[in-house]
Formats: sequence, C-alpha cells, structure tokens
Amino acid sequence: MRTMLKISMEVESSNKAVKEGQLQKLVQQTVELIQPEASYFGADHGKRTAFFFFDLKETSLLPQISEPWFTVCNAEISYTPVMNGEELRTGLGRVKR
Repeated sequence: MRTMLKISMEVESSNKAVKEGQLQKLVQQTVELIQPEASYFGADHGKRTAFFFFDLKETSLLPQISEPWFTVCNAEISYTPVMNGEELRTGLGRVKR
C-alpha cells in the first residue's frame, strides 16, 4: 500500500543527531529499508520533518522503520495511506453516484 511516512523530530535531540552524524545515517538507513518513490525534508510546526512516500509491503516493518527515529531523535511518527492521481481517478470511478 502506498504510504506517507511523516517523521517530526524533536529539536534538541535532532540537533545532537546532526552534530554526531546520526541524522544522516538514519535518513540513509530509512531510504535503504523502504526504497521510497519520493522523499522530502523541511520544517513543519518548528520541527525538522521528513516525508517519505513508499510501498508498505508488510506492517511488521513498522518497528524497524520507527524505532531508530524514536530513539535517536525523539520523533513523532505517522503513517498515512495515500494515492497518486491515477489511483484517485480509479477510486472515484468506482464510487456509486
């Protein structure tokens, strides 16, 4: 299932992770694990935030993805099912009027 992973990092913890080189390693580790079709980075509500869009093949991967972020960056994490434009058109075409 196409999924958006949103990772919002606590500022002090992520500052430390940047200085120690851990944040860069976490991003690389996550990219290698989930192989996202897209990833974006920015600030959201004053926190470093990463957005990854990927195919979640099995829910048993959730701890493997999440735990390093919780541990190193005291992160808040959310997983949201999402669609691309073609999938939305297909879904809307199935809606009974």
